[in-house]
Amino acid sequence: MSSRSGVWITLEGGDGSGKTTQAELLEKWLTDSGHTVVRTREPGGSEVGHLIRDIVLHHRGDIAPRAEALLYAADRAHHVATVVRPALERGEIVLQDRYLDSSVAYQGAGRVLDATEVRELSLWATEGSLPDLTLLLDLDPATARTRLDSADKPFDRLESEKADFHTRVRDSFLALAAAEPERFMILDAAQDPESIAAGIRSRVATLI
Repeated sequence: MSSRSGVWITLEGGDGSGKTTQAELLEKWLTDSGHTVVRTREPGGSEVGHLIRDIVLHHRGDIAPRAEALLYAADRAHHVATVVRPALERGEIVLQDRYLDSSVAYQGAGRVLDATEVRELSLWATEGSLPDLTLLLDLDPATARTRLDSADKPFDRLESEKADFHTRVRDSFLALAAAEPERFMILDAAQDPESIAAGIRSRVATLI
């Protein structure tokens, strides 16, 4: 990635782990502190991404695992080039729901593709771009499913997968965090939201 002055923070974790809640709390804290925040997500953080998001999350019927991985990588390439990189070059804070770690966990471990190949695909697509900080909201799949059930909304293609799929995803996220402790912060997503948010603010304060 070219030189930049902004800060890039991603949120990762299984479905139902509370990423949206924490992103909202962190965005408010940052903006109240006078920072310009670009809140975005993958897939779907750009116009092209909206189209890809509809395919990968709501398409009826199977999508071949490699095709799914390529669709996510295509969304990522366009998103970084048109949303993330320009914001960082303007000196803004990018707060992003999911990035390449989700592809490694969901398409690599979940779909049982080669995790290294999935990661290298995303790194090629984004010219090697990695965030400054990745917040991993860790929650056991059974608790996450209870939260999703209580939300009373239709499940997307990934949320509908069986328990063993989500267990593989969680294990993959934890392995990724263990391999890059300087980038990851693991948070116990079973805690109350404000306690989690306080921990996040303490870490983010060292970056801004």
